[in-house]
Amino acid sequence: MGGKDNIFEVLQAQDGVGLVEKQVFTMPSYTTIGGKTIRDVRIGYETYGTLNARGDNAILIAHYFSGTSHAAGRYATTDTETGYWDAIIGPGKAIDTDRYFVVSADTLANVNAGDRNAVTTGPASIDPDTGKPYGMRFPIVTIRDFVNVQKALVDALGIRKLHAVAGPSMGSMQAIEWAVAFPDMVERVAAVIPAGLEADPYLVATLNIWMAPIMLDPDWNQGDYYGAQAPVKGLAATLKNIMLNGLHPGWANAACGRKPALAADDMLRDFGGRFLIETTLEQVGLMRADMLDANSLLYTAKACQLFSIAHQGTLQDAARGIKGKVLLMPAVSDLLMLPDYARKAAELLRACGKQVDYVELQGVGGHFDGLQAIGQAGSALRHFIDT
Repeated sequence: MGGKDNIFEVLQAQDGVGLVEKQVFTMPSYTTIGGKTIRDVRIGYETYGTLNARGDNAILIAHYFSGTSHAAGRYATTDTETGYWDAIIGPGKAIDTDRYFVVSADTLANVNAGDRNAVTTGPASIDPDTGKPYGMRFPIVTIRDFVNVQKALVDALGIRKLHAVAGPSMGSMQAIEWAVAFPDMVERVAAVIPAGLEADPYLVATLNIWMAPIMLDPDWNQGDYYGAQAPVKGLAATLKNIMLNGLHPGWANAACGRKPALAADDMLRDFGGRFLIETTLEQVGLMRADMLDANSLLYTAKACQLFSIAHQGTLQDAARGIKGKVLLMPAVSDLLMLPDYARKAAELLRACGKQVDYVELQGVGGHFDGLQAIGQAGSALRHFIDT
C-alpha cells in the first residue's frame, strides 16, 4: 500500500480563502481482509492545514455512517452548509489547522454514491473485469479495510506519525481500529459517540433492521438494479429508521410533539392522516434517497456489524496493543450507540493499563449530538489533543 503507483487528482478545487478542495487518491489494487482484490481503487479525501517537515503533526478524521470526508469548510462560497465538524476543525478551533495537518477520507463503499463529491469505489462503481457495476459482487469490506486504505493514503501524503485519529460513530470504530492496527503510528484516539471496542449484538440487530427495507423492496432485485429502477422506497424507509434511531424522545417532543402534519387532518376519519413526526421522518428519507446508493448502504452496515478489534484472540489482547491515549466521548441521550458501550470500553482499556479520558456530551439530540452539538466539546477536545 502506498508508493509511486498511487495517483492524486483534484476533483473540486478551492475558489477562495478558507475553502477546501476535494481530492482523489487512487490505488492500482487493494486486497481486502477477506482475501478479495479490488482493482483501480479511488478514495475521496480532503486536507486542512499544512504538514510539517517531520510529517508528525497530522490528525486523521474518520467519518460517520452516512457521511463523507467533508469534515469542515465549504467547497464554494455559495455552499449553504459546512462540513459536519466545522465547529471544531479550523484555524484557532479545537482541532487547530494553524497547528495541525488534518486529513479526512471517504470509506470504501461510501453510501453517498449520488454525490459528485463522493467518488470512492464501491458496489455502484464499474468493475473493470466486466465493464458493469459491481452490485453485490463487490467484496465484503470491514472497518479494518477502511483503515488499511486510509493508511495507504497517509503514507502517500508523507505522514510519518498521526498526532491523533478522531471520528464520530462509525468514525469512532475506525479511530480505535487505527490504534490497534498501527499502534506505533497513533498517539491519540478521540472516539466520539462510540460503539465501544466491538459492535454489540443489539447494535448488530439494529443494523439488520436498517438493511431489511432495502432487501424487501422488489426493485432491489438482489442488488442488480443499476440502469433500472432503484429501490428508492426501501432506501427511504431505511433512512427513516436511521434517523429515528439516531434521535431521542426529547428531540421528537421539542421539534414535533403530537401535532398533526396538517391542521385539517382528521385522524378518526382518514387513515392517511399523519402526525408531524411521521411526515418529518418520511420527508427526510425521501429527500436523501436520491443521493445514496442502496447497495453501498448494505455494505457499510455489514462493515459496522463485523466491527471488533479482536481479529485474533480476545478484546483484552487487542486492547493491550494500543499505545496511544484514548478519549471516549458518548452522548448522554444516545439510544443508538449507548453510553454504556463507551463505559465498558473505558473499563476494559483501563484494566489493560491504558490512559483513558471519558467525557459525556449533554443534550437531547441523541446520537446526532456527536455531530450537531460537538461544539460543546471544544475545550475537552483541545486539551486532549494539545497535551
